[in-house]
Amino acid sequence: MSLIISDKCIGCGKCLKTCPFGALEMKDAAGVNKLNRIAYANDSCTLCGACVESCPVNAIELQRETSVKTDSAQYKDVWVWIEHEEGKPRNVSWELLGQGRVLANETKQELCAFVFGDKCDSMVKEAFAYGADKVYVVENRAFVNYNTDLYTKALTHLVKEYKPSIILLGATNNGRDFGPRVAGRVGTGLTADCTNLGIDEQTGNVAWTRPAFGGNIMAVILCPNHRPQMGTVRPNTFKKPTRDEAKTGIEIKVDVPVSPEDIRTKILEIAKVTTSTVNLEEANVICSGGRGLGKPENFKLLEELAQVLGGAVGGSRAVVDAGWIPAQEQVGQTGKTVAPTIYFAFGISGAIQHLAGMQTSDIIIAVNKDPNAPIFNVADYGIVGDALKVLPIMIEEFKKVLNK
Repeated sequence: MSLIISDKCIGCGKCLKTCPFGALEMKDAAGVNKLNRIAYANDSCTLCGACVESCPVNAIELQRETSVKTDSAQYKDVWVWIEHEEGKPRNVSWELLGQGRVLANETKQELCAFVFGDKCDSMVKEAFAYGADKVYVVENRAFVNYNTDLYTKALTHLVKEYKPSIILLGATNNGRDFGPRVAGRVGTGLTADCTNLGIDEQTGNVAWTRPAFGGNIMAVILCPNHRPQMGTVRPNTFKKPTRDEAKTGIEIKVDVPVSPEDIRTKILEIAKVTTSTVNLEEANVICSGGRGLGKPENFKLLEELAQVLGGAVGGSRAVVDAGWIPAQEQVGQTGKTVAPTIYFAFGISGAIQHLAGMQTSDIIIAVNKDPNAPIFNVADYGIVGDALKVLPIMIEEFKKVLNK
């Protein structure tokens, strides 16, 4: 899209006052008397269109660039990225293979995985066990750790060569970096941070569902004109499929030439951050707190319980906004989606945005003073009481049981 200012401009300056970014300026028209000044857009222009409405002589217009519609018939199969850290696959990869199988069956396509790394045999075997029909492998020592430039080059090459119809990536730190870059290279769209996937009955396109406007609505997004259809999906949104050791498939090794010019950044060292609890998304037990805990100092009780149980500490958006806990510990639509074996909710009322991030947990235990709190509607076990009185008792009782 571009901003066109025609020779109708009379230099009145109304557009300058309207522009919220100061992106318009008056200049002398070339070859014309200096009194004849016209408007020009500079690099600050965001193409918002505010100036178009303000022009009294209709001298400004936004011109949309026409894009070429992709021939979707050339594209087939559902692809899932097998993300790993130092050779250890992320759980979200297997979760997406499970949902990828659902999409593949509905669209009558094959389910494929792709992995970049060094010595990928074990990950290929796992991908087959979790349902993949084919696995595309790019093996090179340079791919042992995630690298923006190399991974983008490799997947762009695969997309152009094999033309997948759907690509699923985890909405991890790396996935959020990787997906948009590839989408930009191949000229397609990408839906980020999805919390649900399906197939639109009318069009046969993927229906990507994600929270919008701070989690207040759920938007369903389609990509009808371009391929592949790409999206990142939050970890723990879907359950891992049943693992089948006997399942096999076709392994396709692809050579992607790498030159020094392709590598603009290098990993010199991986520094592991030591915390008192385990990673929230990978935890089997999560102890979450809300405003019912009263003050941030009381989260020390949650940390103690998490340490006893070998779990992680989480919280609601309200306590994150209040600065009681870091944003990376927020559970909910605008935080992290989790699915632990046991989820404790202390002093959390259970707003729909929070429930959307944890209601797939195997066992939910809620403690709240309000017997009508929405959290009890999804809880397997509920205690109506003061979380600050219940927590110390729980800690002591779990210590007795676990120390036996």
